[in-house]
Amino acid sequence: MKRIIWMVLMNLWYVPYGIFRLLRVSAHPEQYTLEERFALIKQIDNRAVKGGRVEIDGHGMENLPGEDGFLLCPNHQGMFDALAILQLMTRPVSIVSKKELSGIPFLKQVFACLGALEIDRSDVRQGMKVILEMAEQLKKGRNFIIFPEGTRSREGNHLLEFKGGSFKAAMKAKCPVVPVALIDSYKAFDTGSIKKQKVQVHFLEPIPYEAYQDMKTTELAACVKARIEAKIAEICPEK
Repeated sequence: MKRIIWMVLMNLWYVPYGIFRLLRVSAHPEQYTLEERFALIKQIDNRAVKGGRVEIDGHGMENLPGEDGFLLCPNHQGMFDALAILQLMTRPVSIVSKKELSGIPFLKQVFACLGALEIDRSDVRQGMKVILEMAEQLKKGRNFIIFPEGTRSREGNHLLEFKGGSFKAAMKAKCPVVPVALIDSYKAFDTGSIKKQKVQVHFLEPIPYEAYQDMKTTELAACVKARIEAKIAEICPEK
């Protein structure tokens, strides 16, 4: 919370304009292109990260597929995760979020601009509809972020189990899956400090459909998790 307050204080001159633009665009997203909406969110994200005294150390951007229509699968450490990834993206990307977050002021508007999909984890039927919709959008060239753990680990750089259901849309769309290793992202919001922090984002080599087409979703989930854990162990062996 302290860092969020600091982000606002460091951008006081921009906040009124940023809120106005966010509310206006999110109210009528159909009037703006995806690129225009993404550019606005990137602008807000850039100012928040800079004002919050967080350095994003990005690696492996060359691993992002040349063609759109891919799924980014990062480990989940906290609310800062999406901000860190968006900071490095040069092409529009949306997100799959849990329904509980849709009621949070401003986050709701950000999701509207990004064309985010919301999953109600208590409603299996609704969840399947979202998976099918995401698969169709992936086929059409939309890029998505989904957190296979389903919730933040609360254990720093240690991962929870990856859920196989998170990969159903990728299998239906036959799209590349990109593991993303986040390191120290939890320190931005979960330590109660406003000291300068560095968050590492590692885009790992994508897994093409041909490499996982014969796997079960649980096997693909385990594969992605293993790759992320290996990268974290390589960078932070003591963790």
